[in-house]
Amino acid sequence: MTPRARPIIFLYPGRLEMPTGGYVYDRHLLKALEEIGLAVEALSLGKGYPAPTAETLARADALLSGLADGTQVVIDGLAYGVLDAVAARHGERLALIALVHHPLAHESGLSADRRAELATRERAALAHARQVVTTSAATADTLVREFAVPPERIGIIEPALSLPPHEPAQNKKAEPGARPCIRLLAVGSLIRRKDYPTLLAALARITDLTWHLDIAGSRDADPDHAVEIARRIEELGLGERITVHGALPEDAVTSLYRTADIFVLTTLYEGYGMAFAEAMAHGLPVIATGEGAVATTVPASAGVVLPAGAVETVADALRRLIADPGQRQALAEGAHKHALSLPTWPDQARAFAHLLRGLSE
Repeated sequence: MTPRARPIIFLYPGRLEMPTGGYVYDRHLLKALEEIGLAVEALSLGKGYPAPTAETLARADALLSGLADGTQVVIDGLAYGVLDAVAARHGERLALIALVHHPLAHESGLSADRRAELATRERAALAHARQVVTTSAATADTLVREFAVPPERIGIIEPALSLPPHEPAQNKKAEPGARPCIRLLAVGSLIRRKDYPTLLAALARITDLTWHLDIAGSRDADPDHAVEIARRIEELGLGERITVHGALPEDAVTSLYRTADIFVLTTLYEGYGMAFAEAMAHGLPVIATGEGAVATTVPASAGVVLPAGAVETVADALRRLIADPGQRQALAEGAHKHALSLPTWPDQARAFAHLLRGLSE
């Protein structure tokens, strides 16, 4: 590929090393773009998004002011959605590309006024984007329906697998009379949108079975809610059955995937749900809840997708899978087969580069 005279600028909020799905996506995409020969300069917009200070917004404006006309600027949606005034000032002379993992107003735990404010600002910001990239068809549909983004300006670049799919291990726990401790795994930040209270309530209904849950997810995004989750675990008497690891490096999360029997995440909404794809890549059967892209991310051959907040049905699904190694094995094989169909990061980097080339033609 011919080297670019001017690098693509990739702007992200906070620290790129954050362990959440959006940042994992950004890191892998940046690495893959460089590996296929694109010059990309990644810069932080500072901390505090999606509630930046006036000073932080002024720094973002100054950063864009220093870029040459025509520069292609990819901005992560966690920041872009509140850069409406900045986008209005620079949208004509720069090629702004909004990377939307999911709309900011779809985060859980927001007041009605804050939700309306975020929706209004993101709608205004997206109107100034030359291209909008989303991580799922479900999010693309939402942007067309709720944010008035013309469908021809939207490209879909789903997350890719960061590791080759693993063959599911043959389940050796089907021996008559065996009562193994089934390892459950949930991966996701301890925020309200992930709805851990529903999972905890479901687990409290199946304490007659032998299981242990590992939760890997940052406590930093909503420390108060993380404390609530810890308190609820103790109130339900589940302290010895649940380990909350907090944020972990990728190799430690990989180790948890490899030792797990079932992946379960009772989220309310996902723009894609990278943890589900990672679980399927490790040959794990999945129990999921939530709106957005959850149902299209997890096929019926790989797991069970239930309505958000459905405590009883989640408990029933967990009970069936814990008690039935044959069903676990069947879904594990379906998860592995589905993972084989998912794209790689080089595939997605090439698709992303194709979108960018279209902007300069």
